Amino acid sequence: MGASATHRAIDAVWRIESARLIAGLTRIVGDVSVAEDLAQDALVAALEQWPESGIPDVPAAWLMSTAKRRGIDALRRRVTLQRKRELIGRDLQTLQQLDQPDLAAQVDEVRDDILRLVFMTCHPLLSAQARVALTLRLLGGLSTPEIARAYLVSEGTVAQRIVRAKRTLSEAHVPFEVPGRGELADRQSAVLEVIYLVFNEGYAATAGERWTRPALCEDALRLARILAGLMPREPEVHGLLALLELQASRLRARVGPCGEPVLLADQDRARWDHLLVQRGLAGLRRAEQLSRALGPYTLQAAIAACHARARSVEETDWQRIVALYDGLAALTGSPVVELNRAVAVTMAFGPQAGLELVDALAGDPALRGYHLLPSVRGDLLVRLGRLEEAREDFVRAAGLCDNEQECELLRSRAAACGT
Repeated sequence: MGASATHRAIDAVWRIESARLIAGLTRIVGDVSVAEDLAQDALVAALEQWPESGIPDVPAAWLMSTAKRRGIDALRRRVTLQRKRELIGRDLQTLQQLDQPDLAAQVDEVRDDILRLVFMTCHPLLSAQARVALTLRLLGGLSTPEIARAYLVSEGTVAQRIVRAKRTLSEAHVPFEVPGRGELADRQSAVLEVIYLVFNEGYAATAGERWTRPALCEDALRLARILAGLMPREPEVHGLLALLELQASRLRARVGPCGEPVLLADQDRARWDHLLVQRGLAGLRRAEQLSRALGPYTLQAAIAACHARARSVEETDWQRIVALYDGLAALTGSPVVELNRAVAVTMAFGPQAGLELVDALAGDPALRGYHLLPSVRGDLLVRLGRLEEAREDFVRAAGLCDNEQECELLRSRAAACGT
């Protein structure tokens, strides 16, 4: 195997194994920052040695063993230099753990470690941006430049978020554990929100030249699948995974030959990924079986399932979608949900009914500056034949939008109203 092929293989191994490696090391050394440093040292060693020696039969075990050896060396130096009794006792105990046989092969322990790492990277002490960056770094296996490219920010900004996040966790002595029953629901919501935010940025990019970033969707899907495997009895975890799989099934059809957005009504449904559709529908059934009281992600998955089951926009069960949005709005109180509900009402009961709902949302401060409000209103006005008003709304929406492809779509719709 050539050096370039070996490097590609190392990159694949790292994407698959880095979360397990960092999680296991965090349990041992008690500090996620130190654990990541040890894991990175092992990666560097692999890049240096594997092109000549070949890829080991069990790459994950090699990485763990190498990281442990680096950890042993570092701890021995620290013990020798500091000579503090309280540190000697703690560090020697850690040293003994590092010297134990490889624990990564013990499946239950590895699963528990990853679950603990998930809750640590999504801790409420951290800002939403820091949670996303740290989760993509430690659980998604993405490098700082990859995260920066995905979110269209500088590498320095991403690096600062990650460093500050790890420092915050260390200074607050956040325990490496699954939260107790009393706080599990809130902490689980924070974890699901991070995965949801990552996916949404890939599904409809907020800025930049591309309307979708499929790689981010794939990262979110991978994290959601890991979480579903770790928490098999949690209905909202399966609800989120079902939602992401159903939405991801449309990715190929959402973009035209030149990268232009293709809206749902114009998509070629033959291009949808029907394997993902089936997986999403199966996940939705699992979530519904686990709980009769559907949570927000399961309700969104049920809405996505209505689209997935329909052969066309006209055959979609819009009245059921309206009912599902009623439940979602009651749960979340979100004006964005209300705006989406107005679209469903339009399809079920006509554009005038939808326009009344949209106009009622116009004064909501949460939607001020939200480009989809005038975009939806413009679409409804086109349906009602009020083209000049529609043109003004599309122009306003384009002015509020930061994604170049979506801006171009809105400008072309405004121009069409003028002709």
